[in-house]
Amino acid sequence: MKHIVFYFLAIISACSFSGCKAQASFGENYLHLTKIISLPGVSVRIDHLDINLKDQIVYIAALGNNSVEVVDLNKEKVLHSIVGLNEPQGVAYIPQTREIFLANGGTGDCYFYNATSFEKVAAIHLKEDADDVRYDSVNKKIYVGYGRGGIAIIDALSHKQTGDIKLPGHPEGFQVDRKRELLYVNLPGSDLISILDLKQLKLSRNISENYRSGNFPMALDSSGNILFIGYRHPGKLVVMNAQSGHRVITNELTNDSDDLFYDEASHRIYVSCGGGYSNPGFINIFQMQSGNKCMQIANIPSRNNARTSLLVPQLHLFLLAEPAGHNQEAQLLVYRTQ
Repeated sequence: MKHIVFYFLAIISACSFSGCKAQASFGENYLHLTKIISLPGVSVRIDHLDINLKDQIVYIAALGNNSVEVVDLNKEKVLHSIVGLNEPQGVAYIPQTREIFLANGGTGDCYFYNATSFEKVAAIHLKEDADDVRYDSVNKKIYVGYGRGGIAIIDALSHKQTGDIKLPGHPEGFQVDRKRELLYVNLPGSDLISILDLKQLKLSRNISENYRSGNFPMALDSSGNILFIGYRHPGKLVVMNAQSGHRVITNELTNDSDDLFYDEASHRIYVSCGGGYSNPGFINIFQMQSGNKCMQIANIPSRNNARTSLLVPQLHLFLLAEPAGHNQEAQLLVYRTQ
């Protein structure tokens, strides 16, 4: 536990000297830090994460390191580094085939790896900038946002691209609504949220927010038909009716958010925010309440640029990737949710 105590002391010290101002920490009881796992050799930016639930293995896209780090949560260590990549951004674990899917932003190449031997078993080339990834485990489909405006659809079993939907801008965070066969996509460069028809494989309509502050991460409450959108600068959390596009709630958010999750069991929203510039990061937690109300219940400090994370409700875990900085190596923080 010494390393965890030292971690919190370092965070408090950083906040004291970097002008946290209104960013006071509170609600630490909603996340209990249980493990800090070192990511030796990982430098610069870290992007998205995914998990093998059965074996509790986490896959971290270390974009700045051109690698994917394979981390065993039980052994609390890095098992393997998949190297030789080109700005890996999106990652997904395919349990049916026990494979890892990686999307490279630098080349547009997408690779399948055997999750045991780490041998590359297939490759698909997209035009450019393969970015965020979502895996539909029911229909065995992988969705990849890429290029100047596209969602590629890949069959996870055959390793073949089966579809492509054009967009009016580069896609960032997006969510699949299997119930309605729709896909919601953030297009921050165009200040739009696009709704795609997965039956007809085409753009259905766009929602124009005119907010112009970078709508990057997104979560979906499919049962309530509600979208949660994170805006970066200035930081805002927008709760929106997914059908009408009507903005229901707007809350303040720490700047530079990149991952956002909604837990349907607790009706809580988790957002990892990097802070931006030299400011510390924070984990913002919000509680959805009756009467279309949303209250922030936690503001938990983290490192600057620690903006990528993963909520694992099946294990009651929240994982935060912290990049290296100030003579500190990169690390994965493992929190237990309340």
